[in-house]
Amino acid sequence: MTDQPDTTRRPEPGSPSGRWSRLRARARRGRAVGRRVAPFAAGVLATFIAIAAYGALRPPPAPLSIRDVNRAVASALASQTPGPARSELVYAAVRPSLVLIETDGANARSGAEGGLGSGVVVTDAGAVLTALHVVAGSTAIHLTFADGSKSTATIASQDPATDIAVLTPDAPPATLAPATLGNPGAMHIGSEAYIVGNPFGLYGSLSSGVVSGLDRSFQEPAGDRVYHGLIQVDAAVNPGNSGGPVVDRNGRVVAIVTALINPTRQDVFIGIGLAVPIDVAGGGAGLPPY
Repeated sequence: MTDQPDTTRRPEPGSPSGRWSRLRARARRGRAVGRRVAPFAAGVLATFIAIAAYGALRPPPAPLSIRDVNRAVASALASQTPGPARSELVYAAVRPSLVLIETDGANARSGAEGGLGSGVVVTDAGAVLTALHVVAGSTAIHLTFADGSKSTATIASQDPATDIAVLTPDAPPATLAPATLGNPGAMHIGSEAYIVGNPFGLYGSLSSGVVSGLDRSFQEPAGDRVYHGLIQVDAAVNPGNSGGPVVDRNGRVVAIVTALINPTRQDVFIGIGLAVPIDVAGGGAGLPPY
């Protein structure tokens, strides 16, 4: 059996029938692509139609007026709660350690009957640090603690050279909050300074200012004793503040109030208070170093 030659005639590439075949093939491919793309195109068209319909049914909001903006700003500011002032934090730190001191008998510095001053709890046992002139010469010492409890007290140690005394309460409160002692060497002119005490018997009063001088000296008005190395502050000091704490911006006790300077005979504050640095005060009173 002999092979018969293939008599099927294929159109020549450049002939009209060849071009027509290619066109028909392209048309078939285009229709196939169109069938695949049609659903996607229909979805896109439907999306645009939906967006247009939504915009027509719900027009955009009216532009904000100046009044609307001001109202929104006022509402935002009103909803903000500012943090506490530094002085609030300082007071909260030292307030539980503050002591009101009242004495019977002649006051060592003023000579008046009965005395008034401040002190601060400095140990877990309830030792109270104060100025010696507040309690010197007294016949009885009465303490009032931050929780309202009261106790009589005795002088445990004293240092006339620094005007510092330590008191031992006879009945300390069940819960004591010793103050945190700071570093007076870190205080500079311009450093924040707070005084917490009982001026004129007004328990738990706070005054604020700055350190306005260092290494000051003070001579007792009715004596020859001179105190050296004192810190000068412009926070208000009045009768009743003596023996109270000078506190730094972190709520730590850095000094003990000892005097106020007034060139007149009026025993009120005019801007110069003096305090014994806490390291000197503690050492002079026989407290352990910290």
